[in-house]
Amino acid sequence: MIKKLLIVVATAAGAVALQRKLRDQKAEQELWAEATDDVRSHLAN
Repeated sequence: MIKKLLIVVATAAGAVALQRKLRDQKAEQELWAEATDDVRSHLAN
């Protein structure tokens, strides 16, 4: 019983860690997109 509970807890912790990692990557991509889009728009003018 305890082993099953530990497996569930470990799986949940892994899922939360993965979700945070993906969210952080998306935020970084959006930041880079914003930064580079601004430069490109100034170069086009």
